[in-house]
Amino acid sequence: MIISQTPYRVSFAGGGTDLIAFYRHEYGAVLSLTIDKHMYVTVSPRFDATTRVAYTQTEIVDSVDKLQHTIVREALRLTELGPHLEITTIGDVPAGTGLGSSSSLTVGLLNALYGYQGRLTTQARLAEEACRIEIDILGKPIGRQDQYATAFGGVNYIRFNPDGSVDVEPVPCTADTVKELQRHMLMFYTGRERDADEILSQQSAGTTSRMQVLREMRDLANELKNTLSGSPNLDAFARLMHTSWELKRSLGFGISDGTIDDMYSTARSAGAVGGKLLGAGGGGFLLMIAPPERHDAIRYALRWPVELDFGIDRRGSRLVFISDHQRLTRDHSVTT
Repeated sequence: MIISQTPYRVSFAGGGTDLIAFYRHEYGAVLSLTIDKHMYVTVSPRFDATTRVAYTQTEIVDSVDKLQHTIVREALRLTELGPHLEITTIGDVPAGTGLGSSSSLTVGLLNALYGYQGRLTTQARLAEEACRIEIDILGKPIGRQDQYATAFGGVNYIRFNPDGSVDVEPVPCTADTVKELQRHMLMFYTGRERDADEILSQQSAGTTSRMQVLREMRDLANELKNTLSGSPNLDAFARLMHTSWELKRSLGFGISDGTIDDMYSTARSAGAVGGKLLGAGGGGFLLMIAPPERHDAIRYALRWPVELDFGIDRRGSRLVFISDHQRLTRDHSVTT
């Protein structure tokens, strides 16, 4: 049995510039980090000549082509695995909440499947192949930041180049800076899950008319990076976050609405300096940056909403369990 553990991500700025509609013209960039909420994938041998996949549903099929779980199906095709296999997926946080769970699943699944085969792979390859599955094969209208963020882990400035290459630059911030950033962050559930595909489809189609706003969002990702490097300035970080959110809201596409705007402005009135809705928009988690002494006042002003208690995870997708038990091969022979 193999178990992979892949973190979810929090994106601070630059989202939308990781869409091909933007970076095919000029480079895009995001600043993000990974948190200690994870997607777990287990891969183990199955005696029957079938493939069993357990998630919110359970599928047992005699051919990979019959799988309804599209990500699992395409990952098995890519790694050339199939019968005599059990796969389970478990997430710490529900899908559709803006934390990149779909890409965490894809990256973690690939990592586990390669581990099951006894093959070493790189973080870059995991991210690239996850993008290939989600974007190229399944045609999802998503960007490329989530796959790279979850594969590499930590605090990263990620640049998307017009030639299709991606540069992942770890932000050189100290352990004390990471700890202070964590102390300043709050994450509240808006009460709504959403399908990001519709918002991102609209955003891709409308990118050309909003290039200048997206450029400013991209440039803010670099400014935010600089506030965490050297002598950190978390107040400046939070104020830039507010500017970035105002720019993102101005894009339209259903990214925000009256309920979300009210939550955000109420938190700001109670002492938060900046923040944003995580993910494509429309629902999920609202991230706020505030001095720790104002946290209870913010919770009170928002009437104590559901809150996600989280920390920062500086590691990317990894294998956390590798069994030394024997496994069945496709031809039913037993190998060590």
